[in-house]
Amino acid sequence: MRMPKSAPCAVLLAIFCAQTLPAQKQLAKSPQILSAKSVYFKNTTGSDPVGNNALAALKKWQKYQIVTDPNQADLIFLLSADPYKGGSLIFANGQTGSIDSGGNVTTDSTPNFNKLAPTRYAYLTVIDRKTGNVLWSDSHVWGGLLTGFDSAGARLVRELESQTKK
Repeated sequence: MRMPKSAPCAVLLAIFCAQTLPAQKQLAKSPQILSAKSVYFKNTTGSDPVGNNALAALKKWQKYQIVTDPNQADLIFLLSADPYKGGSLIFANGQTGSIDSGGNVTTDSTPNFNKLAPTRYAYLTVIDRKTGNVLWSDSHVWGGLLTGFDSAGARLVRELESQTKK
């Protein structure tokens, strides 16, 4: 049996596609996210417009009651300029700090000021208030004409919303 001349090309193409396609994101199907009734929203980006736009998108979604006391919330939505590291934070200005399971943010007495990278990202992390476990997290490029100057937080909330519906 002869192999067609195009078979090696097809194999190479399949290998190339398998290596270059991004892995499918895990959907936000956590039982805690789906069954939660209330959330506490905390903006640590250092930008009020980014936080306000994310909060507006969260209110528009109308899935959760937004509470002002983290102890009354089922989930904590943490919008930050750096990835959540299990309680440790780096604020947008380079200041270091931490967040406890109640959503209270404290800054370290000795700050660590680092120069920001030219490209910034906003991170939305959904934390189970009772356990402190991260249930979902995603990031989006922040700033610029093409991505929306202050829309990164709102886009992340909409991404979470779309993933809970799939």
